[in-house]
Amino acid sequence: MCANVFGALKSLFGKPFDGGKRTMDHGGQQSQTQQMPGPFAAFAGQQGPYPGQHPALSRLDEVQKEIASLGPQVCSYSGLQNNREYKRLERELTRLLLEVDKVETEGRPELQLPRKRAAGEVEGLLHYLESNATHPSRLAIEELTQEARNLLNEGVVMPFRQGQALDAFEISEELVEAVQDVAMRLAQVKTGGSVPLRKARYKALTRICAVQEILEGRVQTHTLALPLSDDTHEAVQGINEVMSQVSGARCQEVALLMGLSGRDSCAHLARILTELLVKLDALDVSSNAAVRNYRKQVVEEINGLLKHLDLEGEGEDTHRYDLAQNDSIREIEAIRGRVSVLREEVLRHGASGQGIELQGLLNHLDQVNTGRNPCIREARRRAVLEVQALITFLDLWEALGRRNPGPDEPPPHAAVWRVLGSLCDLQAQVLGFDGKRADKSYMVLEELLTKQLLALDAVDPQGDQGTKTARKQAVKHAQNILSYLDMKTDEWEY
Repeated sequence: MCANVFGALKSLFGKPFDGGKRTMDHGGQQSQTQQMPGPFAAFAGQQGPYPGQHPALSRLDEVQKEIASLGPQVCSYSGLQNNREYKRLERELTRLLLEVDKVETEGRPELQLPRKRAAGEVEGLLHYLESNATHPSRLAIEELTQEARNLLNEGVVMPFRQGQALDAFEISEELVEAVQDVAMRLAQVKTGGSVPLRKARYKALTRICAVQEILEGRVQTHTLALPLSDDTHEAVQGINEVMSQVSGARCQEVALLMGLSGRDSCAHLARILTELLVKLDALDVSSNAAVRNYRKQVVEEINGLLKHLDLEGEGEDTHRYDLAQNDSIREIEAIRGRVSVLREEVLRHGASGQGIELQGLLNHLDQVNTGRNPCIREARRRAVLEVQALITFLDLWEALGRRNPGPDEPPPHAAVWRVLGSLCDLQAQVLGFDGKRADKSYMVLEELLTKQLLALDAVDPQGDQGTKTARKQAVKHAQNILSYLDMKTDEWEY
């Protein structure tokens, strides 16, 4: 839709989103530079947007400049309908629509058509603004953000406001894991490639990941023998006082990042933390290595908190929320590209030593830096599953090729192997499948895999332990194939 809006603006205005910066000759000396045609040049004759053109076209030309200014703001807005910026944009666009409606065309087609085009452009922007703010994925992002707020309000912010310093209560690992779970679910929200939705998801993830890092840092601090005793060194008392203030700042920062603090601001807290750094820098700790190390750790913690405060502009840079530009994602995509080539080789020509290279690709994926970004972690996880799916297919294919059953093989055991043979054929089809869940071939594959699970369920091991183990492994393999098929068709994107 955003692309359509930009395309429509381009066709309407000649030059998309130029902010109305057009050079016009108002009867003075003519410029030697060739001028861009006005948006309604086809209806204005050779005059262009000069004095003497029809007042309706002049007014529509002014409206067009305002649309050109508002267009980029609408196409990048990532908030909800109750946001002040949303209301401003909606108000401005509604005003423009009324302005266009007031333009008198005198029933002349050469005036009616440009008015209709301008009205359609404004209506398109209004629709785009509303559809993004009310999109199910946008609402899902807000719901998950609110879930994280509730967790942190109860586990961190409320105890702090009730007079407990952060050192007075434990940050439980359960809280850290719960916040991490929210971040993972947020990373899996589908955006359909929409810029506003990607921005909204990125901003929410950035803040939750920052809070997660603050909490995890606090859990790790509990394992240190800090703070030091005041008797250790004369500077220790000053460092301990700063450490106490840092504990309070930590809670304030969690509240700020999650929108749980209506009075404080990131800039105010940043000033406080910077002043604490100045205090620490003024302390003379040159004579004691332990105290120097203590001060160093406190400085590092303050710097970590400062790093997370500069989040107001996050997501405005395309390279931040467009993870296709991320180096780790590019590395993962390069590995996936190689896996795709190997998969094609296996499906066309069979196994020929690809297992060693696939294992190397797994090791390579394990070394990819995810930067604590849940989206990159999810991308790596999915790439790992792609490699593992091909490895397990090769293992099963080779095992079936080596199989040499004896005459006294128990019938239930043979039945399990027959199912495994069918699963191998089906897995080859799943590996090569590149359709969608609505496709008939997807539904056929899902049905056939389910039938294999039912066939395994019908096998009676008759007390044979080997058959029990084989059936259990076959069931797990069938379930993994189904899960892989689901993953291939869930339309997840960065």
